[in-house]
Amino acid sequence: VQLVESGGGLVQAGGSLRLSCTASGSISSGNVMGWYRQAPGKPREFAARITSGMLTTYAASVNGRFTISRDNNDNTVYLQMDSLKPEDTGVYYCNYYQAAGGNVWGQGTQVTVSS
Repeated sequence: VQLVESGGGLVQAGGSLRLSCTASGSISSGNVMGWYRQAPGKPREFAARITSGMLTTYAASVNGRFTISRDNNDNTVYLQMDSLKPEDTGVYYCNYYQAAGGNVWGQGTQVTVSS
């Protein structure tokens, strides 16, 4: 499985960005796709995930501001980020997980929120 991300950039606090991630290759019908992020000097942390059955989970820090969705027809997951804060700045990584050993990371996309 390969992941290609897009949609990062620079935005002012209070603004919005939408990230996309498309998976290709040997896609399992039962999988979980999600987003993690890493701020400078900090470990990578979970942001949001969605199962192929559309069940969603959010980190407390983004709940109510970010919305994760997916299109199973083209294996794409989206992260709509609203009311962005400077502390949301970091590299955002797409993740694909399936049982039987599949755990793949995207290359990362930079999100910068200015105050």
